[in-house]
Amino acid sequence: MIKTDILIIGAGPTGLFTVFEAGLLKLKCHLIDALPQAGGQCTELYPKKPIYDIPAYPEILAGDLTMKLLEQCKQFEPGFTLGERAETIEKQEDGSFIVTTNKGTQHQAPVVAIAGGLGSFEPRKPLIHNIADFEDKGVEYMIKDPEFYRDKKVVIAGGGDSALDWSIFLSDIASEVTLIHRRNEFRGHLDSVDKVQELKNLGKINLITPAEVTGIVGDGAVKAVVVSQAKHIEKEFELECDHFIPLFGLSPKLGPIANWGLEIEKNAIKVNNALDYQTNIPGIFAIGDVNIYPGKLKLILCGFHEATLMCQAAYQIMNPGKRYVLKYTTVAGVDGFDGTRKEAPKAVVKAFD
Repeated sequence: MIKTDILIIGAGPTGLFTVFEAGLLKLKCHLIDALPQAGGQCTELYPKKPIYDIPAYPEILAGDLTMKLLEQCKQFEPGFTLGERAETIEKQEDGSFIVTTNKGTQHQAPVVAIAGGLGSFEPRKPLIHNIADFEDKGVEYMIKDPEFYRDKKVVIAGGGDSALDWSIFLSDIASEVTLIHRRNEFRGHLDSVDKVQELKNLGKINLITPAEVTGIVGDGAVKAVVVSQAKHIEKEFELECDHFIPLFGLSPKLGPIANWGLEIEKNAIKVNNALDYQTNIPGIFAIGDVNIYPGKLKLILCGFHEATLMCQAAYQIMNPGKRYVLKYTTVAGVDGFDGTRKEAPKAVVKAFD
């Protein structure tokens, strides 16, 4: 039985930052994640994708953000159960919870923080009849290593931040980048939309809107995509390329967590955002992209904020009646951290590697 103060389900950015905030309150954390390494989607789906809205970092790669968060939290020596999925939860007579993974590993804690991001997920695929024939043969649903597309002709489909950001990023790597979207308007950040338009004007990105990719042409590998363009009249043509990358987001699934008796809305966990992001079950919190409340924004930045308030509530659960006086790290520093790098325990080193 692994015992800890806060059991965190999900080792993505929000879960990792929770370790730091809990550590400032002298609370120990253990993290469970179905992926074999820490970092969540930032590590598994797009480690080389640039992120632009992390404070103090005008631009940081998703994988580098994970490394920085691990570096920040390792002084508090968190434990990790990686490559295992949280399967069941049982409340004990003393108010604590026992969470068992799909491999039978048991964890006990008075507080559980669900920071599972989008939960288990799979990419949303366009309705192209032969797309499965070209998967891993020129069709990719996520970008892990941009260098894979060096000097290649790339077609990206989508209208959100991922499609915009990767089009911008690959414009300096691929020999040709074409962004196709079914509408003239994009759903991403305005800065990214402006940047794509600027690169289009410079001839570094081809932009085709409103249009859709409706077919794939090739013999064992992608050679071209069929583009259906609608302006004044329907128009269809073939566009030569080496890779087709549809970035339509992920189809999220809560998995076993959906059966834990939590209040669910729109495939997310309802929480009390007016106070501490606690669920309908006292002692169980949900933070980051996995939760929902009025005005919710699915941003890493918001997950950090939610984790901070959640840890304050967790402290009160474990120290009822004890008043906590907020101390600023700029004044008090971080207890146990003298500005030098500490030797990390093996579990943390594994997660960091």
